Amino acid sequence: MYNGFFPEIIMSEAEKITRCVEVLCGSGCNTVRSTISSLQNNEPVQSHKQMVNELDGNGRAILLAELVSIMAIYEKENMIDWQEINSVFLDMDGTLLDLHFDNYFWREHVPLRYAQINDIHMEEAREKLFTKFSEMEGTMEWYCVDYWTEQLGMDIAMLKEEVDHLIAVHPHVVEFLEAVRATGKRVVLVTNAHGKSLELKMNRTQLGGHFDALICAHDLGLPKEDVRFWEKLQNIEPFTSGNTLLVDDSLPVLRSAREYGIQHLLAVYKPDTKGPMREVEDFMAIHRFEEIMPG
Repeated sequence: MYNGFFPEIIMSEAEKITRCVEVLCGSGCNTVRSTISSLQNNEPVQSHKQMVNELDGNGRAILLAELVSIMAIYEKENMIDWQEINSVFLDMDGTLLDLHFDNYFWREHVPLRYAQINDIHMEEAREKLFTKFSEMEGTMEWYCVDYWTEQLGMDIAMLKEEVDHLIAVHPHVVEFLEAVRATGKRVVLVTNAHGKSLELKMNRTQLGGHFDALICAHDLGLPKEDVRFWEKLQNIEPFTSGNTLLVDDSLPVLRSAREYGIQHLLAVYKPDTKGPMREVEDFMAIHRFEEIMPG
């Protein structure tokens, strides 16, 4: 999905870099700092040295850039001053939940069922469906279960239940929600997902009790990509733009929120745990929620 992130190296090298980042970050801040120092000074890396030293020069440079970026984010004072935050708005799919479920559902499961129902080959089904999907991307219909049920002649809500075992919560999400609630800040789920999808995922994950409110864009009639959405949200969930944090994996949504005036904005590097890390421009981003845990 994001193959352009590693234009100069083959994907196998990119996978090695991703694995290095995950292992080093899992070993703690001191390990990451030590590795950064070694890479900057072109010295042998001591921690997980076999894994890191297998990278070629370009791979080591990319790993260094990733680790430096992570540490800049991890230093909370450079990203979030929790004393300034009163409201925390959180996206669902790709932010709190692994986007793998949605990507698999729309790219694999729906085409499979569409091909079976219409007695056509899988590739033909994909071609027809992806054309329809791209035409509606970013609109309210794009996120609407009922719309696609009518358009495709399939019960989309029922099809989601067929693969709902793939619905998963990103690491450290529950701990983050509990920590933020403990500070007395208002925590609100703000999603473009259709109400039927929201219900399915809340039932599957049991996250609903961690929020002060659940806001579905369908109830407001506009997707979050539309700057007018935030004015409508303001009417039912009052917030101060300068004291609100929004975490969302969608860059168009973050741009919309920025245009409205929301000042504390964070993206997500890896919405889909099965996909590579994304290159994020214009916004600070997190790899995992433990990086911004209020202390």
